[in-house]
Amino acid sequence: MVRGGLLGVAALLLLAACGTSQRQRPEAESRAAAKPAKGARAQARAAAVAPAPPPSVLVTVVDGDTGRRVRGARVRIGARSALTDAHGVAAVPLRRRAALPVTISRRGYATRTVRLWFRQRPQSTARIYQPRLQWPLYGATPARTQAQTAIRVRPPFRLIWSRGLGSLLEFPAVVSNGRAFVANYRGHVFALDMRTGRVAWSFRPRGGKMASSPAVVGDEIVVHGMDGAVRVLDRSSGRLRWSTWIGSPIESSPVVADGVDFFGAWNGRVYALDLRSRRLRWARSFGAKITSSPALAGGRLYIGDYAGRLLVLAERSGRLLWSRSVGGRVYGTPAVSGGRVFVPSSTGNSLTAFSAAGSFLWRRSTGAYVYSSPAVSDGRVYFGSYNGVLYCVSARTGETLWSVGAGGPISGAVTLVAGVAYAGSTWGSIVAVDARSGRVLLRFPHGEYVPVSGNGGTLLLHGYSRIYAVKPLVRRGRAAREVAGR
Repeated sequence: MVRGGLLGVAALLLLAACGTSQRQRPEAESRAAAKPAKGARAQARAAAVAPAPPPSVLVTVVDGDTGRRVRGARVRIGARSALTDAHGVAAVPLRRRAALPVTISRRGYATRTVRLWFRQRPQSTARIYQPRLQWPLYGATPARTQAQTAIRVRPPFRLIWSRGLGSLLEFPAVVSNGRAFVANYRGHVFALDMRTGRVAWSFRPRGGKMASSPAVVGDEIVVHGMDGAVRVLDRSSGRLRWSTWIGSPIESSPVVADGVDFFGAWNGRVYALDLRSRRLRWARSFGAKITSSPALAGGRLYIGDYAGRLLVLAERSGRLLWSRSVGGRVYGTPAVSGGRVFVPSSTGNSLTAFSAAGSFLWRRSTGAYVYSSPAVSDGRVYFGSYNGVLYCVSARTGETLWSVGAGGPISGAVTLVAGVAYAGSTWGSIVAVDARSGRVLLRFPHGEYVPVSGNGGTLLLHGYSRIYAVKPLVRRGRAAREVAGR
């Protein structure tokens, strides 16, 4: 009895000990689980000390000509960068909020660096531009084809703004990266905002007149004056950087290749001026007045003179390669395209075509002065005459394909944009004609010499002393206003 009782007590004590051990083990495990491991504690301390990632600034990238947002552009601020999304917005992590340089690049666009102030504007917009949609020199191309084939702006138009410039506009504005640069006959040069028409800056030389277009060369504007001066202006401010004087009036508009400005002058000389060294590479004299602007193609310069010759010079040396007569003085500018060169003759009353090697091809007479520089595209040549007719002829044969009355004598170059041929009449109007069919699309009641230039979103129609900025007409009921009817 005692033995059994002892055994029972022992069993109860054993069970109690086991129960106590089972009850205490979860509590120990719980305390162990609550106590972080050494590595976890280090990570927690590091997370508490590490700074939060910097907030992002938002940069919206827009095509400066068309106004469309640009997808896939690389936006770089210092060492950080991001790509724009489908809405043209890039979110760039940025710790320092200040005025910082922002570099934007994308295929098909010129890389651009702008300074944006992020402290006040964490959301900013920057514009970039497609080189193919610009108009940086007279004639649209170095070959002076007078044809801008990438721009797609066509009539009908709506008027955006207009700006009076105080005097005759004999030659058209050139356009680059949201600004138009134009000079009037008094020699005053203006930079106009393409969106608003606001004058960004103006340059007024002490003397001299101007009968040519400027040229945009990098961050500089090259200007030729009737006082015999070549002036180089700062593109952003209009400040005169430097100038040189050649001693004879210049009517040639600049054509620049590899930093060299080529032009002719009244003294019968053709010049190659190195814009970097500010010295002449070469100068050649041909003895007859030159008002023509040189066309540059295939390492050759093509330029006409008052002796009625087309002169063809080597670009590098100025050596005369060949010359041909066109039967009368050359006032306007040759156009080179498709292995042919097309030369207007004022007193010869004609347009003459040669091969690039110098063979005579054909001559198209109009019975009146042909001051007008021709435009060439897609195997067709477009030119005007003092008889008031705009002609379209075959580049191969000279055969007339269509002709349209311009309402008065045509003196300035014909210009092609988006399959439309434009001609200005000295009686004060511009006619726009479908280049394939000859159908008149627009008669604009202001004009004089060279009719049009522009960019990928806006065209500039040139009146006597006023520029009119137009865009394609968007029909929105009565709110839409067409600039002119047929």
